[in-house]
Amino acid sequence: MKNILLIQPPVTDFYLTKKRTFPYGLACIAASLIKQGYAVSIMDSLSSPKTKTIQIPPEMSYLDKFYNTSDISPFSLFSSFKHFGYSFQHLGQTAKRLKPFLVGISSLFTPYHKNAVKTAEAVKKFYPDCKIVMGGHHPTFMPEEVLKNSCVDFVLRGEGEVSMPMLAKALLNNKSINNIPGIAFKKKNNCFYISSPAIMENLNDYPAPAFHLINTKFYKRNDKTSIVITASRGCPKKCSFCAVGNSYISYRKKDVNTVINEIKKASESESSIGFIDFEDENLSLDKKWFLEILNGICKLFPKKCVELRAMNGLSPLSLDEEIIYAMKNAGFKTLNISIASIDNKQQKRFKRPDLRTAVDNALFYTLKYNLNAVCYVICSAPFQTADNSLSDLIYLAGKKVLAGVSVYYPAPGSSDYEMLKKTNMLPTHFSLMRSSAISLSHTTSRKESITILRLSRIINFIKFLIDKKIPIPKPVKFPRKILHINYEQRVDSGIMLLGWFFYDGIIRGITHDKEIFTHYHSTDLSKKFLDKLAEIKVQGSKN
Repeated sequence: MKNILLIQPPVTDFYLTKKRTFPYGLACIAASLIKQGYAVSIMDSLSSPKTKTIQIPPEMSYLDKFYNTSDISPFSLFSSFKHFGYSFQHLGQTAKRLKPFLVGISSLFTPYHKNAVKTAEAVKKFYPDCKIVMGGHHPTFMPEEVLKNSCVDFVLRGEGEVSMPMLAKALLNNKSINNIPGIAFKKKNNCFYISSPAIMENLNDYPAPAFHLINTKFYKRNDKTSIVITASRGCPKKCSFCAVGNSYISYRKKDVNTVINEIKKASESESSIGFIDFEDENLSLDKKWFLEILNGICKLFPKKCVELRAMNGLSPLSLDEEIIYAMKNAGFKTLNISIASIDNKQQKRFKRPDLRTAVDNALFYTLKYNLNAVCYVICSAPFQTADNSLSDLIYLAGKKVLAGVSVYYPAPGSSDYEMLKKTNMLPTHFSLMRSSAISLSHTTSRKESITILRLSRIINFIKFLIDKKIPIPKPVKFPRKILHINYEQRVDSGIMLLGWFFYDGIIRGITHDKEIFTHYHSTDLSKKFLDKLAEIKVQGSKN
């Protein structure tokens, strides 16, 4: 019996971005197992439209006033806590049906670690004969925490392509597992055996991901298959908020031919690839290497039928004219540019260089070559003030980009996480370490954080009106109830609320019953935003 089951657990949160949940890591591990002769199945819990509204966890009760009313206006955020994907019972029944001797469960993100544990519990309940191993970012940095649960037999730290085949072989042959890289387990005396994380020394030695095991139809965009590629691992940067550059993960690149062959193999097995997302941490860092990849993609898809994206973000320092022109030529339509902040003091806190000139240059060439851009900033980080974030918003309002705002959360393995731990400022629960939970209330209050997030929605709506050549409304007060409103009139309702916001600085929404209500926010901050907005010319987002 050489059956192995790999599981991506369901997610519980206020929202889920489907295009970011493609189980690329499991496909890579599956390929390494298949190469060693194992029969592998991937159970992707998130490749399902199933959602169920559930009760918000008690530790998040403070969010009730933030998201307590469903809003059908363009300024909406979240309104209910949900379970996304298949049920835990379904996962347990799947394991029972497939009868694997080994089940690998992915636990990538710390706030969702309970879902991974519940998955392990369901599998053991329905099929107790299997061994369960958990891997991913959270078990790598918190192995003891994970192994406290009796349903988890092993943790694999680091890159599972290395260690998973070795663990499978050792279990089948009843051999010692002590020398497996990255292995962690609980000993009989309640101590833990924990080894250093496993590393893929040469990325080119490993097979292309087993995309045939993934329900790629679920991840379609515009009726065409969407896939994920990583051309490199790690990042040489040391940004304070990121765990990748501050951890065991060294920066390594695949050979250009390896990357192109991986894409080619995927395009041969999938009849209509229309979208490729590069999930690298720093895709454009090595200019010569990246240009060769782009050139290879041009040759692979001469009809330019595939759109490319780098959703993890691109450093503006690497985006010169030659790179941007080559990206446009290869199939990029939108650039996700990682700024973090344009405030000089905050950049230093983030351990990032001054990016203002680089951002301006990158946006100049983005405009020149008719590409769109989304610029991402972080708000609510330790020692970051609401005024810092307001300056970032006003900066983005004046640029021809969409404003992407990420609410800060501490990531285990980052230097920020260690600093917050030492100063007793970490959230009280792992589940709070997510953007939607607004983890910190330090130099930016949670009330200010939610205001900044809503103000970014207002900026992007103004940009939408400019792009559509729709007149920006004048400041005006409206009645508290709107008649005959439906989704098709969402833009009209947004224009009405925007004019009212210009009138008194209060951010409002609209219920499904057509009642206007006031969102929980800082009116002082929103009025300060209006004063600063009046000093600039707001730009649209489209070229």
